[in-house]
Amino acid sequence: MKRRAVAALAGLSVALSIAAAVSAQGPAPSAPASAPPIVLRAAHLFDGRSGRLVSPGAVVVQGGRIAAVGDAAVPPGAKIIDLGDATLLPGFIDAHTHIASNHDDNWAQGFYENLLRFPVEQSFHAARNAKLTLQAGFTTAREVGAPDFVDVALRNAIRDGLAEGPRMLVAGHALGSTGGHCDAAPFPPERVAPLGPRDGVCNGAEQCRLATREQMKYGADLIKICASGGVLSEADPVDVPQLTPDELRAIVSEAHAWGRKVAAHSHGDLAAKLAVEAGVDSIEHGSFLTTPTLQLMKSRGTYLVPTRMTQVWVVEKADTYPPQIGAKARAAGAAHETMFREALRVGVPIALGTDAAVYPHGMNAQEFGDMVDLGMTPSAALLTSSQGSAKLLGIEQETGTLEAGKAADIVAVPGNVLQDIRATQTPLLVMKQGVVVRGP
Repeated sequence: MKRRAVAALAGLSVALSIAAAVSAQGPAPSAPASAPPIVLRAAHLFDGRSGRLVSPGAVVVQGGRIAAVGDAAVPPGAKIIDLGDATLLPGFIDAHTHIASNHDDNWAQGFYENLLRFPVEQSFHAARNAKLTLQAGFTTAREVGAPDFVDVALRNAIRDGLAEGPRMLVAGHALGSTGGHCDAAPFPPERVAPLGPRDGVCNGAEQCRLATREQMKYGADLIKICASGGVLSEADPVDVPQLTPDELRAIVSEAHAWGRKVAAHSHGDLAAKLAVEAGVDSIEHGSFLTTPTLQLMKSRGTYLVPTRMTQVWVVEKADTYPPQIGAKARAAGAAHETMFREALRVGVPIALGTDAAVYPHGMNAQEFGDMVDLGMTPSAALLTSSQGSAKLLGIEQETGTLEAGKAADIVAVPGNVLQDIRATQTPLLVMKQGVVVRGP
């Protein structure tokens, strides 16, 4: 997503004060330990680890945690929720969102409306987007780049019970070079001040190291970089590398020293190869990746976050974009299908991510079915969330599977999910950390 270019200058201090006032990551509000147990029952259960469906399914929840899975004795005083012909699954995890940004079917109107919106006003939009995402069954989301540290403030507000949304890991500003996909549009510089390291625009290894430190200082859980050009930006070629090897190594080494992972936006093959060699943890999109680069990713354990549904979306909408963007959308979309099928053949680790905001928020679960359409089995598609995204985000000990001791992040969808993967798009029940946020 293209960042807002102007509001970062006028309203930055507001969001910074919000972000600095609250500590980075902490325990999110969940069902109190004194709350009565809840027993969820359904015809089927997919635990997110075995890859198999068991029937019938049952999960016992106590105090925000999973107490037992299976036909355990019903605890005294438990509330029983019988969902009938449905499948219980782990709460979904989206590793590539822009919840702090808005979608608009009119690209130009949305772009300029975002420029005119104050950061505090955008925070209300972000809270709405977060609630839509949670209602869609996504109990955890990784935000990979937002203006004005709105994502940091949103994460903190959700954590502290001031807003309703998924558990969030956030990147602050995405990092990239002058003129690249992470920079602002080419506004006249005498009218709009160019962005700098705190805004994520850096040139040279030491400036990129500074930009990385700036994001972490103000609360980033991870670092997002634009290693190649992008689709929904006007000036840059989609497949050209935009960070040098020295810049990449400076960012990755600094982030890893702080225990932060690095996600690399890259449609281009060479840009992705350079990023993988520098040690990034994931390649986002990957439209033009070749077999050697995919093999390199497999050998290094570098995740692919394919954002397949966004590729489908931008191809369908290509005629509505400015001509130069439409041409990039068609080229990337055409290459992406071939790349994804080859990634499956090679065996690259895949984590589910959608690029929410390119499409309307709340549609995220379409990604499961879109991956199945290209040859992935329904079970494997579900595992890209419960195993892939959970491990990529480093939260697999907390959530991602239905196992005793894990957070009670649970979704129920109609029928047998392995027979109808699109059922993930219409959840009957969503529970986050033991609290039912959608359903009975």
